[in-house]
Amino acid sequence: MSAPTGLRPRRSAPAPRRSGFAGQPAWHFALDAGALTVLLGLGVLGFSPSFGGDPYYLVAGFGGIVLGLGVAAAKVHFRLGALITAALALAGYLVFGTALAVPDASIAGVLPSLESLRTLLAGVVFAWKDMLTVGVPVGTAGGTLIVPFLSSLLTALAAGLLSWRLKSPYWPLLPVLVLFVTGIAFSTSAGFLTVERGIALTVVAIAWATFRRDALRRNDTRTVSVNRPEADQSALRTARLRRTGTAAAVIAAAVAVTAVASPLVTAADDRKVLRTTIVPPFDPKDYITPLASFRNLVKDKKDDNLFLVKGLPKDARVRLAALDSFNGTNYNMDPNGSGSFSKVGDAKSLNTLADTTGIVPTNNYTLGITIEDYQGYFLPGGRKTTGISFDRDGSGAASGLYFNAGTDTAVTTRGLAKGDSYSVQVADPVRLEHGQLTQYDFAKIPLPDPAEVPPVVGSQANDLAADAPTAIDRVRQIEAHFQKKGAFSNGLIADGQLPSVSGHSAGRIRNLLTAKQMLGDDEQYAVAMSLMLRHLGIPSRVVMGFYPDPKSPENGAGEVQITGKDVHAWVEVAFDRVGWVSFDPTPPKDNVPIPPDPETKSKPKPQVLQPPPPPQEPAELPPDSAPDALDADEKKNNPWLFWGPLLAAIGTALIPVAILALPLLLIALLKSRRRKARFTDGHPAQRVGGGWNEVVSLATDLGAGVDARATRRESAAVLGEAFPASRDTTTLLASRADAAIFGAGQPSEDQVREYWQIVDGSLKEMTGSLGFWRRQQARFSPRSLLADGRAALKLRGLRPVLPVRNRSGAAGAGGASGAGPAAVDPAAFGPASTVEPGPNQEPQ
Repeated sequence: MSAPTGLRPRRSAPAPRRSGFAGQPAWHFALDAGALTVLLGLGVLGFSPSFGGDPYYLVAGFGGIVLGLGVAAAKVHFRLGALITAALALAGYLVFGTALAVPDASIAGVLPSLESLRTLLAGVVFAWKDMLTVGVPVGTAGGTLIVPFLSSLLTALAAGLLSWRLKSPYWPLLPVLVLFVTGIAFSTSAGFLTVERGIALTVVAIAWATFRRDALRRNDTRTVSVNRPEADQSALRTARLRRTGTAAAVIAAAVAVTAVASPLVTAADDRKVLRTTIVPPFDPKDYITPLASFRNLVKDKKDDNLFLVKGLPKDARVRLAALDSFNGTNYNMDPNGSGSFSKVGDAKSLNTLADTTGIVPTNNYTLGITIEDYQGYFLPGGRKTTGISFDRDGSGAASGLYFNAGTDTAVTTRGLAKGDSYSVQVADPVRLEHGQLTQYDFAKIPLPDPAEVPPVVGSQANDLAADAPTAIDRVRQIEAHFQKKGAFSNGLIADGQLPSVSGHSAGRIRNLLTAKQMLGDDEQYAVAMSLMLRHLGIPSRVVMGFYPDPKSPENGAGEVQITGKDVHAWVEVAFDRVGWVSFDPTPPKDNVPIPPDPETKSKPKPQVLQPPPPPQEPAELPPDSAPDALDADEKKNNPWLFWGPLLAAIGTALIPVAILALPLLLIALLKSRRRKARFTDGHPAQRVGGGWNEVVSLATDLGAGVDARATRRESAAVLGEAFPASRDTTTLLASRADAAIFGAGQPSEDQVREYWQIVDGSLKEMTGSLGFWRRQQARFSPRSLLADGRAALKLRGLRPVLPVRNRSGAAGAGGASGAGPAAVDPAAFGPASTVEPGPNQEPQ
């Protein structure tokens, strides 16, 4: 092969970049924007459970969609650079984000302020964490709206650019799916219209992608093959009808599959989302159980004014905490249930997602609480708390507020201080009478099994409930047993009471039940009754709180002063469709112990030295009331407490992405091996033919259809028309390939390497005018691999013939001069020493 005499192929100017719908009517852009708004809006709806139905998240989400599509349209229309587009998106985020994402920090609800800008900039990093660690509903304050706003802005910007800069109808659906998955991941396990949104997303996405594909084909169709007549109008109509029917069938199949599979996906109550994976930073084990401080309030703060309550109805109670886990020493909160607290986002809207299937009506009222001498981390509140409002939003107690909706227990990690004032919105269920409860069975509620329960608890529970005719009678008989047989004493000897040991450990409960006379107060009787009910399989828990003496004038007064003597503990039992019902096993305070019978004096016996008593095991003391400062700082400064579970959840979510990426990696590997085989395998003339095949393969991947029966020069003319920038180089490559294959002798190794250098230049010229995503689409397109495979199958079906030899006597290196079956790469699909003779060839 002779080298060119000082002449290099002339490079034509690269073709200007065009948008995907260039030359189409303007309503195509409007249709794209409308379809993307609908598709992205379906993803925004996934945030609904996290915001408790507050419609303002829709304003933030759809505002981000409009802003993102606007920035994408501006980039395409004005041909802005990447840096200018990023700056425009950031400016829009800061200017419009104040009104859409942080309205509480804006000036007049619209204008940005220093506080709103600071929240927006910090929210890019921290809003995602706050969204997961704040209790549901997260509210609209504190920057939680940044998550739907920023997610919608970024995905809308990406979808708009992919729609209007690429010619593929399917790539724009990727950001749509990202927003849809994000809405699910940052939602709750309940989900929101999962089936309906899935069907709508499938139908709209397929319809819109079908329209874009047909529009792109009508706009960009080129005649790239030779010796092929143009399709007539009837063929075009037939193809259009076939595509329409196929799209309709795909939509129908997608709807059917979604309708059938969605119950299997949404039926489980333990659907995993990021909120259930990320562990909240609050750990109730760092705080002393309220019941352990019961006797301290009774003795040391008996007459101290703990707090002032306004608006407490008659016979109503102020709750402090509900406890359902017994470890043999303390009655505490189950870490997986009642002890699972979430940081409060919108304190004014709590329990909005709670179960509403109950049949009991509620009395709605508001408690006004002012803290005086009460010190602790548990907030005095009400039964079925629906909202908490601190008089000072910036108070420490408000900033560290956590809440457990299942037990209506609120905790502040900052602790309550004298002067703190807040109001509690309460929806207190009406108390049902005994006859009304007889028709209901107990609820099916999973509770942790008590540990180290004395055997006497179970034996007495079986005896007391043996003859109970109904479910409620079993509870009433145990309650009546303690009320009638028990004696009351707080251990206040100064008030004339008998000594009574404090605590509620397994040993204390055993002594209470085995003594000739039961003696104790609310702490012991409530724990003993709850353990008996749990032995019988009845869901129960111990509740600690405050209420005045039912016979005192303060009961039902507009303002009640709560003191230490008003502390109480009672038992709650869960009934099906009714909820938790209160029971009071503590005997009345006038139930004093019965004095023992006088013993007759006996003649004293000689004293005998007794062996010393066996050593006793040290008593287990309750944990310190204040959390260890070092442990708290270590947990606060340990980033893996948040990033570890988050990265694990992200890694799990990326597994399907990796599976989907495997075909792309396989295609890239096959193309790399094919290129290496074309360049290294075979004699020099065959490797020159492999270089030409490399050009044809790239053109095939870019969408050009090359006629398999055309010669190399005919194919070069077609490729020159499809890719004007590489016309001269392509023509030169075709001529040199024919000269190397059909000419006398073999090309040298230097000529082969020079030919491949020209091939690489031609490949760059063909893709030089294309965008990044268009080049990636060609890189991972399987069209050329499928074409080579089809050609290999055709060769395998042909009858064996003698090796081909050209007219000059040299063995043909590339088969036919064209790019059809005779030009199939032997290195890529195995040796092909016997091929059909093509043009200008003759058998040996």
